[in-house]
Amino acid sequence: MKHSLLLSFALLCATACLAQVSLETCQRQAQHNFPLIKRRALYAQSTAFTIANLKKGWLPQVQATAQATMQNRVAELPSELNGMLTAMGRDLRGLAKEQYRVGVDVNQMLWDGGRIGAQRQVALLQQQANEAQTDVSLYQVRQRVNDLYFGILLIDERLQLNTDLQTLLLSNENKLAALQKQGVALQSDVDQLRAERLTAMQTTSELQHTRQALCQMLALFCNVDRIDSIEKPTSTDNQETAEDVRPELKVIDLQLRLVASQQRALHSSLLPTLSIFGQAYYGYPGFDMFKDMNSRSPSFNAIAGVRLAWSIGNLYTHRNNMQRLKVSLAEIENARELFLFNNRLETIKQQAAIESKRQILNSDNEIVVLRQNVRRAAEAKLANGIIDTNSLLQEITRENNAKINRSTHEVEMLQGIYNLKFIRGEPTIPKQATP
Repeated sequence: MKHSLLLSFALLCATACLAQVSLETCQRQAQHNFPLIKRRALYAQSTAFTIANLKKGWLPQVQATAQATMQNRVAELPSELNGMLTAMGRDLRGLAKEQYRVGVDVNQMLWDGGRIGAQRQVALLQQQANEAQTDVSLYQVRQRVNDLYFGILLIDERLQLNTDLQTLLLSNENKLAALQKQGVALQSDVDQLRAERLTAMQTTSELQHTRQALCQMLALFCNVDRIDSIEKPTSTDNQETAEDVRPELKVIDLQLRLVASQQRALHSSLLPTLSIFGQAYYGYPGFDMFKDMNSRSPSFNAIAGVRLAWSIGNLYTHRNNMQRLKVSLAEIENARELFLFNNRLETIKQQAAIESKRQILNSDNEIVVLRQNVRRAAEAKLANGIIDTNSLLQEITRENNAKINRSTHEVEMLQGIYNLKFIRGEPTIPKQATP
């Protein structure tokens, strides 16, 4: 009991706040908590009701009837026979023109030509196709989480660089303040560095508010109260394509199976049905018409038998319906070709973007080192009175911009790698954790 309470408390804390999360965790929780996932249960319920109704087709079909008629003519005996009976002292009044009955018809299907089984298969495949379409929408959530996640990661990099910039400006500000006390530097030089440091602090405030908004949106996707920090993903890039696992292709496969099932259902509609039936009614006239000609009292009547029914009406439209389904098959196959074509185009485009960022990063590292050297030299020149404060600020800004470019290119390369995983359909989420 104690261990159960501790486990429950731990799960509650994990749901309320994710102190530091990985991209895979965010993707898993976002897909699991996205409202659209509830449709899967609704599709299952709808299909269960449909199949339950189809199974009832094997139950006896009972129909209660009641009717009353007024006829202008009824069955009569030939006049010669009626004359002979009259001569013998038998007076038959004949059937009455007012007739009535209350009865029950019962029909029990023995063989339906496979109609119910085919319709059940169509219903199941329709459910699977709908669920697969829902999976496509849930898969798109993964891309939205990627955008938020890497947006936060990029802001984190900017915040760190901005903190380093403020530290550097404060260090030079303190040096100039010391020189100003010695009468070597002017107060305006100190004020200029202080103004730049305050501007950097304002940038930090703006970035923090932007980060807070992105974290709130990501927390909403993950169904948690807040997200404090995120882990930096690895830059592993799998060169093997896995486009055959994209949920869009699963939808196409299920649609093909659904059309094939509809073709089988269409064929089954051409077959005859075999059933047993029973009819019973109480009324007038009954099956014994000679008795009812003499006595107009109601009677109980019943009949039972076997019925073989074959409706040829479906033959009229069968050819056109089959052609329509063949067109549907061609459209679905065309959708597969179009998806694979566009997917390969996106793969080539993303691979080129990743390689471009990778090559740029190699130059970025060298640029940052060179800018650092130039900035340090400028600091030494300022201390010796060779350059002014503006020149130093320019070098500090150039160094900071070089670092920003390097971190931006690195995050963009990481995002490109995970976008490529998304395009290929590579599973970044563990299978057992997938909802």
